[in-house]
Amino acid sequence: MLKIGVLGAGHLGKIHLKLLQQSEHYDLVGFFDPDIANGQRVAKEFNYNYFESLDELIDAVDVVDIVTPTLSHYNCAIKAITKGKHIFIEKPITTTVEEAEHIRLLVSENNLRGQVGHVERFNPAFLAVKSEIKKPMFIETHRLAEFNPRGTDVPVVLDLMIHDIDIILSVVNSPVQSVQASGVSVISETPDIANARIEFENGCVANLTASRISLKNMRKSRFFQKDAYISVDFLDKKVEVVKMKNAPKHPGDYDMILQNAEGVKKQIYFKNPEISPNNAILDELESFADAITHNRKPIVTLRDGTNALRVAHQIIDCF
Repeated sequence: MLKIGVLGAGHLGKIHLKLLQQSEHYDLVGFFDPDIANGQRVAKEFNYNYFESLDELIDAVDVVDIVTPTLSHYNCAIKAITKGKHIFIEKPITTTVEEAEHIRLLVSENNLRGQVGHVERFNPAFLAVKSEIKKPMFIETHRLAEFNPRGTDVPVVLDLMIHDIDIILSVVNSPVQSVQASGVSVISETPDIANARIEFENGCVANLTASRISLKNMRKSRFFQKDAYISVDFLDKKVEVVKMKNAPKHPGDYDMILQNAEGVKKQIYFKNPEISPNNAILDELESFADAITHNRKPIVTLRDGTNALRVAHQIIDCF
């Protein structure tokens, strides 16, 4: 088992602690939080080992799980890497692309492994249809959330939209050609609602909307490609796959047939991929353990996290 320590005992940090304590892939050594009062309170309530020194925790583990505010990701990661530790780092990977590139370089030079916490890659709904998404040419995403003060220290693009940016980059095998966007600050000092249009060199267009001042929560993406439409509901863990194929010469009474202006007939049919329930956060953490143990590339690499951050900043620069 890999010895792991968690940096940060906020909302998400406590979730990581709970799951890592249950994991058969890790030995949870303890955690560090710069807020001593919070650290001692969490340690007492859940019986975790609290380290009052960041360096002491890093020295005691094989893997460092960085779940601190984004502004501190870079310094925490550099300390861990220079001490020869593998790093799991929550999204967004860092504050700047330059910091992310430096982390990626150091991890490679030290023959270590790093993974970024883009958890939607492990969402069971997305996993159920990932193999069906082939060369999408139009993508539309909506990620809406009710207002929560947590996370408003960064623009909604880095708080919410970056999830969809990563998903889109993972399925569109083409460089970004151009980015257009607009954002509005309603209650925060940074934009609370944003819309972006990303055009790729292969002709694919993605239209993304993110809001943290909505009256209801929504996390939906739709993928349009030749002969197929795929919808993913990341929140309710539901999918819809509508496909088309050449119509049979003798359609059945209940077959859905469309005919275009040229007389070409297509049959519409529905696929119902099986969705296997999972805990996406636990799965991403344990997939990282597998990558370390078996010397494999992590599912969400530091390069992936850097690329998502780069596009996010291109969007923010449009505001």
